[in-house]
Amino acid sequence: MSKRTERILLLSLDFLMINSAFVIYFWLRVRSGFVSYAIEPDIWLPMFAVYVYWLLWFAFFGLYRSWYAQSRLDEVMTLFRTIVFGVLVLFFLILVDDQSSGALPVSRWLILAYGTVLFGFLTIGRMSLRALQRRLLEAGIGARNTLIIGWSKKAFDLCDMVLKYPALGYHVVGFLTILDRGQKGKSRKREEYRSVPVVGTMKQLPDLITRSGIKEVLIGLDSTEHDKLLEIIEYCNGYDVGLKIIPDLYDIVSGQARVNSIYGFPLIEVMPELLKPWEDVLKRGFDVVVSSGILLLGLPVWLLVALSIKIDSRGPVLYDQERMGQNGAIFKIHKFRSMVADAESKSGPVWAGKNDPRVTRVGKWLRKLHFDEIPQFINVLLGEMSLVGPRPERPFFVEQLSKEIPLYRRRLKVRPGITGWAQVKHKYDQSVEDVKAKVKYDLFYIENMSWRMDLKILFNTFYVMVRGKGHA
Repeated sequence: MSKRTERILLLSLDFLMINSAFVIYFWLRVRSGFVSYAIEPDIWLPMFAVYVYWLLWFAFFGLYRSWYAQSRLDEVMTLFRTIVFGVLVLFFLILVDDQSSGALPVSRWLILAYGTVLFGFLTIGRMSLRALQRRLLEAGIGARNTLIIGWSKKAFDLCDMVLKYPALGYHVVGFLTILDRGQKGKSRKREEYRSVPVVGTMKQLPDLITRSGIKEVLIGLDSTEHDKLLEIIEYCNGYDVGLKIIPDLYDIVSGQARVNSIYGFPLIEVMPELLKPWEDVLKRGFDVVVSSGILLLGLPVWLLVALSIKIDSRGPVLYDQERMGQNGAIFKIHKFRSMVADAESKSGPVWAGKNDPRVTRVGKWLRKLHFDEIPQFINVLLGEMSLVGPRPERPFFVEQLSKEIPLYRRRLKVRPGITGWAQVKHKYDQSVEDVKAKVKYDLFYIENMSWRMDLKILFNTFYVMVRGKGHA
């Protein structure tokens, strides 16, 4: 089933199970006579509040991400830990009410019973859904289109494992070989293995990912082909695909991988999710709160800036430009216009230089104070950008730089940012060489994303703005 269908079913089951557990808790607490009440409490409003609480709690801890073809035991243990912590929070909330009624000892047992019932109900619901998903996968429904890279015994063993266990969720579209047919050395001698055809070579990977809707890439390279691994990773950068390798390649990507073992066959996931679900939720929430505050609280200033731009030179107040965002999505970035209108009408896409003659008088001050970037907070609210991340680049330059800079597309794995580690550590882009120097900072940020690092970057950016050290 699709991720959307899976999420709808999961939310529906959780709705049923959470509310069923609450009805049992309500009966034990109110109707059973364990606790006496002068007036019986209402059931509907507390039940709704508790459901919303668990919905947000589960989303915060990543229980609504896709778990298909994952270990059911891992999901149950994550569910158990999440419920334990969630029930503790509820206990302290209810404790305040029970201290005045003298029902504290009974309340402790009731909360324990509630947590046990809730865990049991949710486990039954989720394991029933996972069993249905596995049945569908075994029937070939909902499997992800998959490519296997390699043409050796290791690649064939990988193919055997995938075909033997369809519940893994891989639908093998074909093999990709390392060498072209016309190259010297080892080339493919057969056109297919166990009815799985050879569909091209490694260099065709980006095209096949797009054309065939590939969602997973499994790497089964021979020992003589290990040097190709980083090249394959580069081909996959910027695309929303899972990348997994067999264990003996782990030493090459040590520190950028995580092991998944299903049916006793270990596969190493290269460059997995960069932030834990709860960290991602916090980062997004922080983006929304800060962006809303800056846009609303500074509204009089932004209106004054808009008026100054209009008086200083002809043309629109805002400047929109296409940029490439997370996973290659194209969006329009918004800025206060700091250059003359149609600045690139004759030159085409070029980087702005220091003391660029196209910059207007007002634009010069806007750039020094970084006020030209303010409308990008609208992009943040729309989810196209984040406060902190690699700066988004134009599609024209992304294609150009991807050919010249190794792992450049790795930057597309995260939301682009208004500011970033590269902006803090390096000067303004004026050439390809500047971009090359800044990529290493972007990659460092991506591999070390955290709240602490985001705050450090924001404080440094604020310091630069206060000193007026922006690029004019």
